Amino acid sequence: MADRMPRLHFTEDELSDRDIRKAARKAEEAADKADAAIESLPTKRRVRISRASGKAEAVDELLSDKLHQSRQSSKADRKKEKSPSKRRSRTSSRHGRVETTAERPSDKLRMERQFSKAMREKFRVEVTEVTAKKPGAAGRVAVNAPAAVLAAARNTVRDAVGRPDNDSEGNSGADALQTGESTLRTAGSIVNNHQYSRKLKQYDKAARLEQKADSANVNALYQRERRSDPSPSSNPLSRWRQKQELKKRYLEAKASGRAGASASASGAANGGKKTAEGTKSLMDKGIEFVKEHPKAILVIGVLGLMVMLIAGTFSSCTAMFAGSGNAVLGTSYTAEDDDILGTDADYTALETALNNQINSIESANPGYDEYRYDLDEIGHNPYELASYLTVLFEDYTRAEVQSTLQSLFAQQYILTLTPEVEVRYRTETSTDPETGATITETVPYNYYILNVKLTNKGLGAVIRASGMTEEQSNRYDVLMTTSGNRSELFGEDVYGVSGGEYTDYDIPGEALTDEKFRRMITEAEKYLGYPYVWGGSSPSTSFDCSGFVSWVINHSGNGWSVGRLGARGLRQMCDIIPPSEAKPGDLIFFHHTYDAPYPDDATHVGIYVGGGQMIHCGNPISYASIESNYWQQHFLCFGRIPD
Repeated sequence: MADRMPRLHFTEDELSDRDIRKAARKAEEAADKADAAIESLPTKRRVRISRASGKAEAVDELLSDKLHQSRQSSKADRKKEKSPSKRRSRTSSRHGRVETTAERPSDKLRMERQFSKAMREKFRVEVTEVTAKKPGAAGRVAVNAPAAVLAAARNTVRDAVGRPDNDSEGNSGADALQTGESTLRTAGSIVNNHQYSRKLKQYDKAARLEQKADSANVNALYQRERRSDPSPSSNPLSRWRQKQELKKRYLEAKASGRAGASASASGAANGGKKTAEGTKSLMDKGIEFVKEHPKAILVIGVLGLMVMLIAGTFSSCTAMFAGSGNAVLGTSYTAEDDDILGTDADYTALETALNNQINSIESANPGYDEYRYDLDEIGHNPYELASYLTVLFEDYTRAEVQSTLQSLFAQQYILTLTPEVEVRYRTETSTDPETGATITETVPYNYYILNVKLTNKGLGAVIRASGMTEEQSNRYDVLMTTSGNRSELFGEDVYGVSGGEYTDYDIPGEALTDEKFRRMITEAEKYLGYPYVWGGSSPSTSFDCSGFVSWVINHSGNGWSVGRLGARGLRQMCDIIPPSEAKPGDLIFFHHTYDAPYPDDATHVGIYVGGGQMIHCGNPISYASIESNYWQQHFLCFGRIPD
């Protein structure tokens, strides 16, 4: 059978660690599945013949077939033995007489049995089952052999008739053979493709499960190394490199273990003995040559040393450049800038179409008394999209990823329209036609509402839940950390940054004398450096801009409770004030920071801290100057939270 998956062994002390125990259990389960898939692969017979001296040699299935034919031949001979014997005359020199003798099959069988008995005493035959190799294209040719035979027969008939192929007279037999040939080729091709694809699926499944088992083993070893290292690196790039090196060592150990298992102990012993003898002989000759040519040896030694130094220098440089090249490649976007920007534009076009759909809801669904909107922000981090597509496709093109864009978009945004009917009451007055008195009464009526809700799960959250392997997730983290080594690719897009270090700011002491503002900024600064997450509204999920401001307002201890509002809802809640009256603790609003359904209204919000600075959830949560060109172009208004 094929080699079983290697099993890792951990001490009880190591298994007391929860991460190691979990990783070890997953590795064991993955190895069990891989072994089951390997054992289900097709097998073939392999014969091993052991001599009396203990030397063994493997014989393939061809020899086992010959042994089988020999047994079948013996059975046929035994059948002949039961039939009447045939006599054959021969001349004997004894006394000049001619004698007729009978050659019986039993005589031949007796000799074969005696020979087989002698061979059994000298050899031992062992038949084992081994996994057959993955079928190749060459093995498929045999299926069309009957069609080839018919083609040869057709050509023979036509040659015998002596007519060209386009002459139909007298070629009815050849035409029939040609029809049969075509039918056989078609049928053979169908059967062949079906059997071939079924066999390949078994091997592909086994290879896929073996790869998963290897990944699980590498992860378990990584968890053990993390436990032994008191200060593991928090840099995603360092963790990725560490795992790559660990994976390389594991695969080398796995390969060497299989090669060593297949080596013969006796062969190694004999080879070692011969090597030792040869080495001794060469050493004697070498010593004699050195004694006779000391100057030549000195010159050769100096030249050899120079060659080794030069080769070592080039080898080191090659390894250095190769290592740095691999590191740069692993942390960079490999697609062309035009394809990356074009793909992001295609995704933005999908968001624009969604925005237009929301804007036309009232005209597309008339007849309602009220339209209630609960809309998350529309937008995405372009670095998240570029990093994910690089992990999946590497050097991708714009046309290649369109189906993936559609799938991501459908998972990120969910638009629901929910009709609702409320029974309301209104006061109606009428005049009694008989008395002329005014009658006032309360009457019910139906009030029709259409609830429009847009949920944005966030592109980053959708990518995390997409089923990436651990290796792909690590690569994604590395690309997000390095911005694919193209940090200026998306210009001034407020969300077009990949996170990382945040900008700090020392708030003037006089601003902190306001107790409400001091509580707000104390709560807000807890989350400096948190990444921007679309739709996020708590520390467990991280935040988007309005989710961050809503959380600070609700948890600052000032007695405010506004729930989870969007930028537009926060602006509607606040009292609008002129910029000249703004003070620390006021909210600051911006417009047209993305293609919102109501772009002239608030699309981004931050907390003003004075001195031309705000704290807001960009990516990550950070301080920023509101006097930059970008924020000045998008400034909307200041708002003060009502008491």
